[in-house]
Amino acid sequence: MDLAPSPAAREIIARLEAFMDEHVYPAESVYSEQLEAAGPRSHVLPPVVESLKLEARRQGMWNLFMPALSRLSHLDYAHIAEVTGRSPYIAPEALNCAAPDTGNMEILHLVGTREQKERWLQPLLDGTMRSGFSMTEPDVASSDARNIMTSIVRDGDEYIVNGRKWWTTGAADPRCEILVVMGKTNAEAEPHKQQSMILVPVATAGVEIVRSLPIFGYHDQHGHCEIRFDNVRVPATNMLASEGDGFAIAQARLGPGRIHHAMRCIGMAERGLDLMVRRAQSRNAFGGPISDQGVVRTWIAESRMEIEQARLLVLKTAWLIDQVGAKGAQIEIAAVKVIGPRVARNVLNRSIQCHGGGGVTDDFPIARMWASARILGIADGPDEVHIRSVARHELRKHR
Repeated sequence: MDLAPSPAAREIIARLEAFMDEHVYPAESVYSEQLEAAGPRSHVLPPVVESLKLEARRQGMWNLFMPALSRLSHLDYAHIAEVTGRSPYIAPEALNCAAPDTGNMEILHLVGTREQKERWLQPLLDGTMRSGFSMTEPDVASSDARNIMTSIVRDGDEYIVNGRKWWTTGAADPRCEILVVMGKTNAEAEPHKQQSMILVPVATAGVEIVRSLPIFGYHDQHGHCEIRFDNVRVPATNMLASEGDGFAIAQARLGPGRIHHAMRCIGMAERGLDLMVRRAQSRNAFGGPISDQGVVRTWIAESRMEIEQARLLVLKTAWLIDQVGAKGAQIEIAAVKVIGPRVARNVLNRSIQCHGGGGVTDDFPIARMWASARILGIADGPDEVHIRSVARHELRKHR
């Protein structure tokens, strides 16, 4: 098992690290200033990100998440995603590798018709449009996707969509034009064949974006939206694959995406550890730098050990996806979905403590990154669901 990046990926990583140092990190303060100037709840993309996108594309660092286009393996991209995770609100979008667009592009690439690809996939690949993924619902326990109650009913050459969703990431962005909506097409079918996915343009009559939900008070630029669908009519040709394929599509979408999230979490943890060490060496208390305190050294050591363990598991999982596909690596995918955000939260929490009062402010990126790592214990399936999967797998081996 070779977990090293390929020569092509190593070359990209070197360019990406230089891009981060020269362009991304200096743009973070500009990004914050431009967001503030637009208004605390503005969802307009700060212009500095468009500049970063132009530069990244000029350097050939574009759509690296999709093996069919980048010619990189999932293992290669895992290494790349870690680097972008060090600046999670700017770097992924600069490379056109930001969720949920990555997952939606993968869906359209895998099961989209020629017309769907021309209308929706190509603008997403070009970075001129954004999209949303509407699966979670506020009225049911969406950790069990069989509970989803949004209805998708055939009516001649159209489908009618009715329901209420929330946590549709990206839908508040004015560039968001299309939603991938999961709903129930046949309540009488077997449980995993009741759901389907359909493309719903945001501008369709009956689509109401109610509000964008904050994460611990942070309002993300792209938004996480509550949406109502009231007798929304879309052409039958907007169905993705066939009726009843919703679960299968979801697994194809979420598997690689969980690797992306997990690796970006490793990047956030590395950034948190770096800031912790710098802070500990620069602050003096009780007669010397706080890095001399045993408790602080324990924080640093524990953080390094946890990061290294998590990285190895994520890289192994990416390697497995390359070898046997997402289905064959589903238990490892479940494990890294838990471990990646957990380690990020642990390290960032220590970094916050090391920074004292500054750690909970916006003067440092740590608190906001911790909030993102915290929501990832719920998003894409809560930790408990994935832990349940790992436990069931272990129990089956002993029966």
